[in-house]
Amino acid sequence: VQLVESGGGLVQPGGSLRLSCAGSGFTFSNYIMSWYRQAPGKEREMVASIGLVGGFTNYADSVKGRFTTSRDNAKNTVYLQMNSLKPEDTAVYYCNAKFPDVFDYWGQGTQVTVSS
Repeated sequence: VQLVESGGGLVQPGGSLRLSCAGSGFTFSNYIMSWYRQAPGKEREMVASIGLVGGFTNYADSVKGRFTTSRDNAKNTVYLQMNSLKPEDTAVYYCNAKFPDVFDYWGQGTQVTVSS
């Protein structure tokens, strides 16, 4: 099983980034996909989740209206579009695949730094 994130980097406040997470080794369409983030000295927090076919999404209050998650089951990929980025969005962003109460997989993370 692999989850590989990409798209992180350095961006100025107010800018945008699009993260991608490609899954392999499992039946992607059967898993709830989520994005988490962890800033230095803080606990890992859920940022966004998306249901099996994308009809259900959930966001942390801190990113509502700025971040959008989507998935393409044909490509085994989930995305996180991040707009109006703020310095407090700086963190390592992780992709998660969950089959409730059975399997829980994590990617290696990608760094997002928002700074002028």
